[in-house]
Amino acid sequence: ENLAARFATATAFAGAVVGIRLRSPPEPARTLLSPHPRTVASTMIQRLACSAALLATIASTAHTQRTAAANCAAVRKQSLTDVKITEAVAVTATRDSTTPVHVAHCRVAGTIGKEIHFIALLPDAWNGKFFMGGGGGYVGSVDNSAIGSVDEGYASVGTDTGHEGSPIDAKWALGHPDRVENFGHLAVHRTAEMAKALVKAYYGKDPERSYFRGCSNGGRQALMEAQRYPADFDGIVAAAPALDFTNFATSFIRNAQAAFPNPRATQGPAVPPEVLAFVERRVLQACDALDGVKDGTLEDPRDCHFKLSSITACPADRPGADCLTKAQRTVLDRIYAPTSDARGEVYRGQPFGGEGHGDGWPAWITGVGPHELIPGTGIVPSLQFAFGTEFYKYFVFGDSTWDYSKYDLRNWRRDTQKIAAILNTTDPEMKAFKARGGKLIIYHGWSDPALNARQTIAYYDQVLKHDASARDHARLFLVPGMFHCGGGTGPNEADWRGAIADWVERGHAPDRVIARERGAKGSADKTHPLCAYPARAVYDGKGKTDDASSYSCKAPSSRP
Repeated sequence: ENLAARFATATAFAGAVVGIRLRSPPEPARTLLSPHPRTVASTMIQRLACSAALLATIASTAHTQRTAAANCAAVRKQSLTDVKITEAVAVTATRDSTTPVHVAHCRVAGTIGKEIHFIALLPDAWNGKFFMGGGGGYVGSVDNSAIGSVDEGYASVGTDTGHEGSPIDAKWALGHPDRVENFGHLAVHRTAEMAKALVKAYYGKDPERSYFRGCSNGGRQALMEAQRYPADFDGIVAAAPALDFTNFATSFIRNAQAAFPNPRATQGPAVPPEVLAFVERRVLQACDALDGVKDGTLEDPRDCHFKLSSITACPADRPGADCLTKAQRTVLDRIYAPTSDARGEVYRGQPFGGEGHGDGWPAWITGVGPHELIPGTGIVPSLQFAFGTEFYKYFVFGDSTWDYSKYDLRNWRRDTQKIAAILNTTDPEMKAFKARGGKLIIYHGWSDPALNARQTIAYYDQVLKHDASARDHARLFLVPGMFHCGGGTGPNEADWRGAIADWVERGHAPDRVIARERGAKGSADKTHPLCAYPARAVYDGKGKTDDASSYSCKAPSSRP
């Protein structure tokens, strides 16, 4: 800083000298090869000025970094009710592509109450807003699905919801009703309140807008916020929401009983991957062109009335790659069919599409073999098996020896009634959220093998039935071919963060959101419009089928 000041003084002195020279009598003509004294002095000024500016920038940057570090360190001294801050570290900007945050920020970690852990990220260049991210599965470590928002200037936070473990492990719930309550709804709410107080303490003012985004269990958290804590967020994005926890967990047990009837046997795939790939090809042969475009993706699987019975039985019931054994047909029939009891439908049957992809049905439903799906979590045949059995063992019965294969599914309503009041987010009432101007975007992939898109549609239909004007504050989008929270067979990346902010801050309700599939190096991206339900994308009959401009959003005349 002192050196920069000296250069600035020298520059000012040189300018004064030139000023004197410019006012002195004209000199004799000089040759082009002999520079005029004023030219020399001007060049000297320019160089000194550039050096001074560079050094001033370096000094300013160093000063800013020291100030940011000091401000960040001071967070440790903040007194927030029932909050213990354990870490406050200034993180410099980086171009490292392996890290989710690239801008300079203050990283704050701590604990709310007894064991709700959080990590808050406070960018140096704050845009005045706050964006919280949800956690997937049973969480178990600090998770933040909105962490990328920090690069856009948002302050952000994530939480472990009050326990430690793997995302498919629920042992932490055994004997801990407080942890169940935290996981169910309280931890996200308390973390949101704490984070906004921290933002105010750090920046000196409240965030202008507050947002939340989550997928799967994070989508359930999103709906829980809109229903139970409507004052927490102005805008909410709920992706593939695990909204009826007790229902889908019961469906998981139903599927596990069909796919893995013997809990003591080595759990190989119920239906081999090559057979699933064959089934998917047959589904596409029958239904891919129904939407006017043959692209390997079903625009709306509800239009597909494929019959599994059209697939040939394996000769002598011996497994093959282009036929079905009796056991395989039984498993598939059960997965496609709804889970029902004496009172009606519990959970809708799996839509057609995505059967043959490794991170689709094999990983979630039919199994990938006796593999350890997630390191450190033990061997489970499928993710549905893992989530379903963990739920009933530790949330419902409190018994680690509970045997899924012997469970009488007719008792599920009685057995899950208490926990449903804590976990489920099926209430269509969002009067308070709407009254404060809150906006909600829900989206779900049609080929999601974990949570059924048709279940989300059923919930949204109830929202519309409860409030005819609900589209003023809540909209649903279906993503053709998308798996659980992403991936799949078509364009599925969309700017949901921008869509919710545009709706909240500028009143632009989303009717059409463009999804993108990144093309290989040197090739163009594929794009496809996602239309606000009940409309869907319809090909105009001209133009490229992988270009969103070739489609219009239209409501179907009828729907099965």
